[in-house]
Amino acid sequence: MSPSNRTVSSRHTFILTGIPGVPVSSCWAAPPLCCLYLLMLLGNCCLLWAIRTERALHTPMYHFLSMLALADLGLSLCTLPTVLAVFCVPAAALPFQACLAQMYFIHTFSAIESGVLVAMAFDRFVAICHPLRYGSVLSGSLVARAGLLIVLRGVCVVLPVAVLMARMPFCRSRVLSHSFCLHQDMLRLVCGDVRPSSWYGLSAVILTKGLDSLAILLSYVFIVRAVLGTVSPGARAKAFSTCISHLCAVLIFYIPLIGLSVIHRFGKHLPPLTPMLLADAYLLVPPVLNPLVYSWKTKQIRRRLLPLLCWRGTQQRA
Repeated sequence: MSPSNRTVSSRHTFILTGIPGVPVSSCWAAPPLCCLYLLMLLGNCCLLWAIRTERALHTPMYHFLSMLALADLGLSLCTLPTVLAVFCVPAAALPFQACLAQMYFIHTFSAIESGVLVAMAFDRFVAICHPLRYGSVLSGSLVARAGLLIVLRGVCVVLPVAVLMARMPFCRSRVLSHSFCLHQDMLRLVCGDVRPSSWYGLSAVILTKGLDSLAILLSYVFIVRAVLGTVSPGARAKAFSTCISHLCAVLIFYIPLIGLSVIHRFGKHLPPLTPMLLADAYLLVPPVLNPLVYSWKTKQIRRRLLPLLCWRGTQQRA
């Protein structure tokens, strides 16, 4: 290969980064990551199976939960190949087109998950504040249209980010800060004018996660006001208990997301380990914890999954 060809090839390849201070080819880190991804796949697939097979779970709340599980699966499977490759392949590299596609799907599934969390907050608002109208307001057709709108919003909002990034000139170091491709991380390697892409990316975050978080907050303001107006303490506790799982899902999704966005824009003086840990928490923690939280808090899911776990345990002992 001629030197000119090598130069062109290197310009269209990104070098992935593992844990700072740990050698890139560290296969000891691959088994724990494989176990984490396996737990994510098993948990979300079991959650989808339980919702599908348990008739008592065929309600709007659990239809939205199915969408959340599918978004978590998509988000994790986007990062699985590169995260494992970083710890098994020396100087793991990713072609520009593959990096661009991974960035697009990561941010798309993230926007979809944020939209699903808003739909679940609206579900809790209607169930607590207008329980007699729950069935008429959240009809099957409305849930289907809401799901389609959430997906279309995520696909359309993130698409210009990928189009703008595809036209950017990259002439600096091609070393990324993570083991996967994120918009903010790729943007810092651009040597041209990044203002259009940066401002649109910021606007997309505000129009999706920003407005979504405000909508969730507003929903819970009305929920708290309605619950506090209830006379019976037992009714208050029961109403609040129906929101615990959703609140946990919101916190484990938005806290790492907000922290990562702030660090990428304002925390350049922080050690490299900080954004790496937040990015991993943002992409790996919600898909792993969401099935555990909902399985723990929902007796119908526990009732459906318990025989399956007992049967597997019996098979292993045999």
